[in-house]
Amino acid sequence: MSALSVDKLTVAYGGIVALRDVSFDVGEGEAVALLGPNGAGKTSCVEAIAGLVGKRSGAVSFFGQDIARYSASAVARQGLALVPQWRELFANFSVAETLTAGTYTAIDRATRPLEEIFDLFPVLAERRRQKAGSLSGGEQQMLAIARALVGNPKMILLDEPSAGLAVGIVGSLIQTICRIRDSGVSILLVEQNVDIATAVAERCCILSAGEMIWQGNLATAVGDGTLQRAYFGAHG
Repeated sequence: MSALSVDKLTVAYGGIVALRDVSFDVGEGEAVALLGPNGAGKTSCVEAIAGLVGKRSGAVSFFGQDIARYSASAVARQGLALVPQWRELFANFSVAETLTAGTYTAIDRATRPLEEIFDLFPVLAERRRQKAGSLSGGEQQMLAIARALVGNPKMILLDEPSAGLAVGIVGSLIQTICRIRDSGVSILLVEQNVDIATAVAERCCILSAGEMIWQGNLATAVGDGTLQRAYFGAHG
C-alpha cells in the first residue's frame, strides 16, 4: 500500500512555476530519497505535500485519504510530519517544552513515549531543561526530528537534515534515520548528501528545474551516472 501518492503536482509562486506535473509514490514503511540540484523544486514539493504552500493543480493522497486541500495543521493531524530544512524551533522553549508542543498533532493517535525518543536521541535527555536556542546545530536537528516523532506520525518528510551539520554528526544522523525507518515510519528524504541518501533509501526520485526526470533504484542512479548528470550536466 502507498503511504503517500503524488499525482501531477504543480506548484507556482505568481508566474513562476516551481514544480510541474510531478508524480511519485512512497510505500508504507519505505524510505525514498528526493534528489536534485539546488533550485530543482525539492523543498517546494515537500512543503506543498505538507500543506505549507498552495498547489496550482494535482492530487496528493496519504494512506488513501485526499489531503491536497488540507491545511498544514490538518495534514499534521493525519500523521504526516515535516521536519523543515532550518528546523524552525522556538529558541526560548526548552527541549522538554518543544517535545510537549510536538504531541499536539496526535489528536487521534497515542503519542510516542518519551523513553523511545530519548533512546533515539540520548543527548536530548541530558539537555531536556536546556533552551533550544542554546543547543548546537546537530542537537537542534535532533530536536527537530524528535519533535516530529513524538506526535507518532505514520510518515516524515525530512528536508535536508544534514544541512549545516559538522561531518562528525552525519554518521550518527544516518543511524538515527535508519532506526526511524526500521520502526515502520515512512520517510521522504530530501538530501544533497548522497552518502546519507544511499544509506537510508533504496529508491530515489530525481527533480531538475521543477520536473521529475528519473525514478528508480538509487544505487543504479549513482552507478550509471544518472544522478551525476542531473546535478552537473544535461539529463537527456
